[in-house]
Amino acid sequence: MTLAQHLQQKIDLKTKPLGALGRLEALALQIGLLQNCSNPELSHPSILTFAADHGIAASGVSAYPAEVTVQMVQNFLQGGAAINVFCRQHGIELHVVDAGVNFEFSPDTPLIDAKAGMGTRNFLHEEAMTAEQLKFCFERSAALVEQQAKKGCNVIGFGEMGIGNTSSASLLMSCLTGLPLTDCVGKGAGVSDEQLVKKLHILERAKVSHPAPAEVSQALRCFGGFEIAQICGGMLKAQQRQMIILVDGFIASVAFLCARSINPEITMNAVFCHQSDELGHKNLLRHLDASPLLHLSMRVGEGTGCAIAYPIIESAVRFLNEMASFESAGVSQKTSE
Repeated sequence: MTLAQHLQQKIDLKTKPLGALGRLEALALQIGLLQNCSNPELSHPSILTFAADHGIAASGVSAYPAEVTVQMVQNFLQGGAAINVFCRQHGIELHVVDAGVNFEFSPDTPLIDAKAGMGTRNFLHEEAMTAEQLKFCFERSAALVEQQAKKGCNVIGFGEMGIGNTSSASLLMSCLTGLPLTDCVGKGAGVSDEQLVKKLHILERAKVSHPAPAEVSQALRCFGGFEIAQICGGMLKAQQRQMIILVDGFIASVAFLCARSINPEITMNAVFCHQSDELGHKNLLRHLDASPLLHLSMRVGEGTGCAIAYPIIESAVRFLNEMASFESAGVSQKTSE
């Protein structure tokens, strides 16, 4: 009997009708196969939230000014953001990473320094980052995930903060999926209908100003954000360490798209936590053939979807390990008809 068959039998023989726990059963099977055992465990759950600024913000693609990035990072550090609340609620360790915020933080700030630059360049006029910066992003985030793995973490989520990053993600999505920008561009952090038309026009200009990127690294150099590149690199390392990867909303899903383009096997590690209220996210999930756990009309980012979905994932593991079987509970099974 293969491990998959053993796990499915174990699931089927729990004191419930066949398939009665729905998606929890598929999650339990996925996690058992990933951990190569019939009694999987979740250990030291962590979320890394990467923050960075974007040069494209200067072109007016966002409803918020660029300084909100650093202000939100300070809010994270003070424990006042949504991601802080949900991580505290569910016992998840949160780490805030400066991937490229346009601000010099004090050395004693409780912030992980992974700064690739003081924000990306404006991709309306030039490539967002250099090859050296992209290499740094991949290596630095991989090292951060390795640190978590060595601490015993086997389930990790990735969040982001960066004014302008839905614009970056939309262009990356369009380049890597072949979908038109109109299917990839949404309102981000709440732009009006009029601003959305302007945002789409700016991004269309940016797309034609660069040669069509032939592969992921070129697309990231042209249109990426430091936080998106670091999430991509972190996810790739998490796959190497056979960790469960919690995929958040639109930005994190685009980072996953980049990672999957590099290593398709990463799909086995991924749990898509929710479908955000961003137009591009719905279309991207369809492209990835991904079925998110939750539909809550959220569009916060930060890793909030990962934190909210975590208890569901924990329930999948707990029922597999702790729920009685028909035999152990002395419960009669359904008779054949």
